[in-house]
Amino acid sequence: MSIDVLDLRSFYASPLGAVAQRLIASVIERQWTSCVGLSVLGVGFAIPYLDRLRPDAVRTLAFMPAEQGVVNWPPDGLSASALVDVTALPLPDSCMDRVLVVHALEMADQPVEFLSEVWRVLAPGGRMILVAPNRAGVWARVDKTPFGHGQPYSGSQLRTLLRDALFTPVYWGEALYAPPFQRPYLMRSAPMFEKIGSRLSLPGAGVHIIEATKQLYRPTLARRSLRRRAIEFQPALAPGARLSSDATPNA
Repeated sequence: MSIDVLDLRSFYASPLGAVAQRLIASVIERQWTSCVGLSVLGVGFAIPYLDRLRPDAVRTLAFMPAEQGVVNWPPDGLSASALVDVTALPLPDSCMDRVLVVHALEMADQPVEFLSEVWRVLAPGGRMILVAPNRAGVWARVDKTPFGHGQPYSGSQLRTLLRDALFTPVYWGEALYAPPFQRPYLMRSAPMFEKIGSRLSLPGAGVHIIEATKQLYRPTLARRSLRRRAIEFQPALAPGARLSSDATPNA
C-alpha cells in the first residue's frame, strides 16, 4: 500500500525525519559532489534531497507517483513537480543526466518496468541513485516512518532488479543505522551510530543506497524475450513454378 504524500511531508518535517534526511543526504552528496550543468530528475518523494542538488543543476524535476499524490515544488518560482505513472514517464529518451529514486521502488507494482523507464530517460553515461528500505533493517518493521511501508528489499533482490533493468552498480552503501525512535538521546547519537555502522559494515541499516550507471548494450541473457517466434510457412509452390505433368489442376 502506497503512503500518502502528506504523510511523507509530515515525516520530513518531524525531528526524526530531519535526522533521516541529513544522514541519507550526506551519502547522496558524497557521490554527487557537483551537478553543475546537469539535468536532475527525482522520482517518488525526492524533494527533501533535490533541494540540495537544485542550486547547481541546469534543470530539476520532481515526479511523484499517481498513487502517492503530488505537492507543489519548489515553493518559490515555477512548479517543477508533476503527478506521473512511474512506468510511463512523460519524458523523451536519454534526456536526464541524474535520476534520484526515493520512496518509489518499494511502492511500485512493477519494479522492473519502473527501473526500465528510468533507464530509458537517462542519457548515455547518466547515473541513478536508488534509496530503498533494507529488508533486514529495523526501519522496515516500523510503519510510523515511510520506510516501513511498501516492499523492503534485500541486497540480492536489488542486484537482480538492477541487472534485469540493465543497470550496473558502481557504489553500494547503507544508511540509518540508528533505531527509528523519536527519543532525543537516540537522535543526538544518530551520527555516531552511522559512523560506527558504516565503518564496520554492520548489518541492519535502514536503507540501501545504490548508485548505478546505465548499460549501453543489452546482454544476451539479461532478459527473456517476450516475443514469440513467428511460425515459418513454406509456400506450396515457388513463384513462377509450373505444375508437373502428372499434377491434376483443381476444377
